Formats: sequence, structure tokens, C-alpha cells
Amino acid sequence: MQKTKAALWEFLQGLGKTFMLPVALLAFCGIMLGIGSSLSSDAVTDNVAFLKGEGFHLVFTWMANTGLVAFTFLPVLFAMAIPLGLAREDKGVAAFSGFVGYAAMNLAVNFYLTAKGVDFEDEKAIEHYGIADVLGVPSIDTGLLGAVAVGIVVSLLHRRFRTQRMPDALAFFGGLRFVPIVSALVLSVLGLLIPLLWPTFNGWINAVGRGIGHTGVFGPFFFGMGEVLLRPIGLHHILVAMFRFTDVGGSGAVCGDQVSGALNLFYAQLDCSAPPNSAVTDATHFLSQGKMAAYLGGLPGAALAMYHCANRRMRPEIKALLVSGVVACVVGGITEPLEFLFLFVAPWLYAIHAVLVGLGFLTAAVLGVFIGNTDGNVIDWLVFGVLQGSTTKWYLVPVIAAVWFTVYYFLFRWAITRFNLKTPGREDPPQDDDAQDDARGGEKGAAPSAEGGAEEGADERDGKAPEPARELVAGKYDAVAMLDAIGGAGNIQSLDNCITRLRMTVADAAQVDEARLKKLGAVGVIKLDGHNVQVIIGPQVQSVKDAIATMIPVG
Repeated sequence: MQKTKAALWEFLQGLGKTFMLPVALLAFCGIMLGIGSSLSSDAVTDNVAFLKGEGFHLVFTWMANTGLVAFTFLPVLFAMAIPLGLAREDKGVAAFSGFVGYAAMNLAVNFYLTAKGVDFEDEKAIEHYGIADVLGVPSIDTGLLGAVAVGIVVSLLHRRFRTQRMPDALAFFGGLRFVPIVSALVLSVLGLLIPLLWPTFNGWINAVGRGIGHTGVFGPFFFGMGEVLLRPIGLHHILVAMFRFTDVGGSGAVCGDQVSGALNLFYAQLDCSAPPNSAVTDATHFLSQGKMAAYLGGLPGAALAMYHCANRRMRPEIKALLVSGVVACVVGGITEPLEFLFLFVAPWLYAIHAVLVGLGFLTAAVLGVFIGNTDGNVIDWLVFGVLQGSTTKWYLVPVIAAVWFTVYYFLFRWAITRFNLKTPGREDPPQDDDAQDDARGGEKGAAPSAEGGAEEGADERDGKAPEPARELVAGKYDAVAMLDAIGGAGNIQSLDNCITRLRMTVADAAQVDEARLKKLGAVGVIKLDGHNVQVIIGPQVQSVKDAIATMIPVG
């Protein structure tokens, strides 16, 4: 039972992490689409005459068309990204097989519908099956769910058949070459089942979406709160993807095309000259506009409260830590560097933070803010709010953010002082026995940097790291020392990362030294069970992961 639970955690962690590659592309393409569509629209060019020039018009139209790449081919991107992310070896073959499997599935769907004599132009058939053009083939639009299913199946096939041996006469088709072959065969068979199962399954999804829609502004409230509550265990990506890309987040017609998913609806509207309908505006309530209250106001207010509550002599040392966290939050939409400063010392305060984020979604929905996109940062506010005109009600965001800043500041300041929370700069001073332990370990004179970074000499205390290994430093993070604190190369069974955290499967989570990792610059450590561990680093996690990966025999 314990092994099954550990395997499930590892799978869900890995699945959530695989979403980040296409989502990152989607965020960039969304900005391209937002800038291009707004600066080439009649509403803007009528007021800014020089933008009507042919050169400007061509450039901004090109930007808008480039931004459509991720939106137009989103399902196949997920079908490739999931096996790519879940594979530990030969990732390129896994991604290629994901494309092959997705194409084979849709061709099989087309074969079934054609053989059954379904009229692809009949409105009743289109509505019943969800017929749409997929990669140039009339098929059933299974959206993100179909792509995720393909990705999971292909990743399992890749793991099982990557080293498949064939008889001598067929040896050419063995090994890695067999993976796309078996993917095409299996997904083609599964594709024949989709017309039989999808109408019922899609009906269930629509029912969930309608149920959430009937909750009105409380739907975005529970969504925003749920995303924050799931963030510590890294499963928020799955919840977010459901709302962004499936009927759970809404569905409706945009410029004559049926679109599902909150983010898909919003991007489709950016490329549509007609005014948004209620399906689009309701779906946008689940997007970045709801985050802006906490991201642009609330968490910076919490950071200021933590700074003012710190011991005066410690303020210079934590200033850089807090400032970098605020910049990551406001500019990058990355909140973990700030959230994990108080999550572990006061989980109940984190729960209140989740409620306040949900209230931010609710407030934006009630006031009719219409901004959208993915990150909730200042870039989203400028590109999808200010540049799109006053109809987005972008001018309300600074007001809402100011209110949240005030609430967070006074709430956090009260909580920290009232309950003596050990937020940065309020930690107890080192005891004599700690100093003795340091002396015995050979770390005399070692001290964390002003930014909470790596301790000088930390990796020499056991005599394990030769001097050349000191070059393995990712920014302020000492990868050699961090690997030692994780338990060494032998303790790591798999290693990967998402936007802000290392995601690992280890032989023994008890070997992971949480206190030392924090001294080395980690924001926090989450031990999901005895084998699955996450180390929250921040925006520089990719460089840390790459440095550690060079020292261990895993992908």
C-alpha cells in the first residue's frame, strides 16, 4: 500500500511538472497575441495615427499570428510534452512518439466516423460527437483530456518498450524504433473507442462546468483558494489546467467557432473583432485578473510586514531575500519564494492567504474586470489590461491591489508579533551547542550570505567534495553542498523541476537535511512521504537542477 501511494505521488508530481513546458510557451504566446492584436486593432490605431502605417500593421499582425501557435496546436503540444517530461531517458523519442500517438488516435476517430457514415457538416452530429478539425483531420475534439490521455499512454509504452528486443528478421524495428510503432498501434485502437465513449464523458464534464457556472462569482473564489491550497504539494497545475483548457472552465462560441476552456476562450476573443459574449467574460473570471489583488498588492504587503517585524540587526540580511521574492511575484507571477517564508512557520496564516486570494478572484468578478491570461503579474496587467482599453477596467486593479496590500500588511504584522512567528529575521540566535556542532563538523566561520545563500565551506566539512567541484555553483546556490544535504547522489532516484522547485524521488526522505538546505538558500522543503520530496528554490531552480544532475546518474 505504501509503495502504491509513493508511486501515485511520484506520478502526479511528474504529470503536473510536464504541464509547465507548454504553459510557459502559452504565456509567451499570449503576450505576443495580446500586444499584436491590441496595437493592430481599429480602436487603438484610430487614436494613434502612426500605427496605421503599413510597416507597423504588418509587424503587429505578425506578432498576433505568432501568438496563435500555442493556442492553435495546444493539445498536440501537451501530447508531446507529457511523455517528454515523464521519460527519464531518450526524451526525444518519447516526445516524437507522443505526436505519432496523437495523430494516430485522431485518424482512427476519423476512420470510425467515416465508416459509420457520419456527416461532418451535420449540426446534430457536430454537437453530439464534438466534431472539429484536428491537425487538418475531421475528428472529435477531445481537447486537453485527450492529449493528456495520449501522453500518459505513450509514456507507459515508452517505459515498457524502449529496450524491446525483436527477432533477427525484425531487429531493425526493435529498441527505440519500436516505441513510435507501438504508440501508433495502441492509440489507433484506443481512437476507435473514443466515438463510443466521448459523448457521455463530455456530457459529465459539461455538467461539472455548468454546476460551477451556477455558483456565480463563488466559482472563481473556490478556484483561487483551491489553487493556493494545492500549491504546497505541487498539484495545483492539474487543477489550473482543467479550468484553462476544458469545459470545466467554460465553453461557448467565439466568432462562430466553438471553444472550450477559460484560457482558450480568452485567447480566441483576442483574435476576434466582435465584442465578448457572456461565455467569454464568465470564463475569464478564472484567469489572471483574480490573482492580481494578491500578487500585485497582498504578498508585497506581507513582505513589508515581515521586514518590519524582523530584528533590526537582521533587516539588512533579509532585505535582498524579500525584494527578490517581491520582484518574482510582481513581475514574474511566481509566488512560492514569498509564500514559503510563512507556510511552514504558520500554516494557518497560509490558509488565510488562500482565502484572500479567493476573495481577490471574487472581487474582480463582481467588479467586471476583464484582463485574463495566466500569470497575474504586472505584465499581464499592462498587456491584457491597459493596452486593450478601458473596457477591461484595468484601472480598478491598482485600487484593489492597494486594499489587499493594506489588509496583508496589517494582518501579517499582527500575526507575526502576536504569535511570535519565526519569519525571516526573527529566528532564535544560534546556541552554544550549535556552535560546538559546527566546530566538530569543520565549519568554523561559515555563515549564510545576506541573501540566505550557500555557506562557504559547507561541502568540505565531511571531506567529500574535491576543490574542483566548487565550480558547480548555480548563482548563489552551492550545488555540491545541496546534493550532500539531500543525502548524496545515492539517495536520489529521480530528479526534475518545475518553475520553482526541485521534484525528487529519493531512497530515504529521512536523509534529506531540511535545516541545512534552508541555510543553503532553499525557501522550504516538503516531504510528501518517505520517498517523494520537493525543495523550493525559486526562479533559479532550473540552474540548480542542472548543476545537481551533472553529479548524479539520473535524468
